[in-house]
Amino acid sequence: MTTPALHNGELDPGAMPLPELRALRAELQHQDDAISYVRRLTQARLDLVRSEMRHRAAGDDSTNITGELPVILGTHLTGGPARPPRPADDFSSHPLALALEALCQEAGSTDLQSMDAGELAEFAAALHEFEQHRSHERKELFARIDALSAELVRRYRDGEADVDGLLAAD
Repeated sequence: MTTPALHNGELDPGAMPLPELRALRAELQHQDDAISYVRRLTQARLDLVRSEMRHRAAGDDSTNITGELPVILGTHLTGGPARPPRPADDFSSHPLALALEALCQEAGSTDLQSMDAGELAEFAAALHEFEQHRSHERKELFARIDALSAELVRRYRDGEADVDGLLAAD
């Protein structure tokens, strides 16, 4: 792919050839899929840490958080709003997934019960910050994807792009 057209230092979808426009949008959607995956994993881990903190605050030493696992994991890993179907990729070796794993290993997250309250709080803060960065990245990606999609819609609406090729190309 060639360098995208720029206008005043900003991406100018209107100046991009149709194949490049489609390819860039697909690339950005793929990036969003990876960030979304890692963000959901981060949220699930954060919920586990917070659950452990709640159990401790309630003085509930008789149980652990394993009973909450199906709800926590189901909420973040299989739940969420529906979105257009795209092929699912394995993002477990994506650099962001590896960064999350490194963050968790550094904190010793394999055994939350062995962490003291301060370690749990630091881990929760680190996970929260990591998740917030992913949220910000997604917001920026959404703006770029929306601009590309709006240009595609405009081209189809105005007859600049062949509607017959729409399903074959996307």
